Amino acid sequence: MTESNIDEKILIMGLGNVLLNDEGIGVQVVREMGKMKLPDNVDLLDGGTGGFVLLSLFQEYGKLIIIDATLGDDEIGSIKVLRPKYASDFPKSLSTHELGMKDMIESAILLEKVPDLFLVAVNIDPQQDMDMKVSHKIMEKVPLIIKEVLGVLDSIS
Repeated sequence: MTESNIDEKILIMGLGNVLLNDEGIGVQVVREMGKMKLPDNVDLLDGGTGGFVLLSLFQEYGKLIIIDATLGDDEIGSIKVLRPKYASDFPKSLSTHELGMKDMIESAILLEKVPDLFLVAVNIDPQQDMDMKVSHKIMEKVPLIIKEVLGVLDSIS
């Protein structure tokens, strides 16, 4: 694949552990977006709890939109779009992923394979039960999260 083809390819990746309620919101959003018609140069991926296998994707895409649950001081359910350049730019998360976002980014930087990154961060409560259902409060934010993702997509397409 040529460099220009890679630059045009966009991956929307949802991260999260679906066994921990709201921590799985990134995965849930990508599943919902799978019902939509997206441009041909856009792929969706349920990244689950991550892992080194996801690193190989960094060299296949020019742009990466990550959707993930984060922990912060903002209101539960608040949504932010961030442009992390380094691992330290990522907000705190529950760290239930096999390989956290920060570790993945650090590894990609070392390999010099970092696509243009966007993070759609959804602030969740740090207290999560072992349950596969996303809370109503976070689930009702899915349309707004998708709207933010589509806004990023429009701005980079």
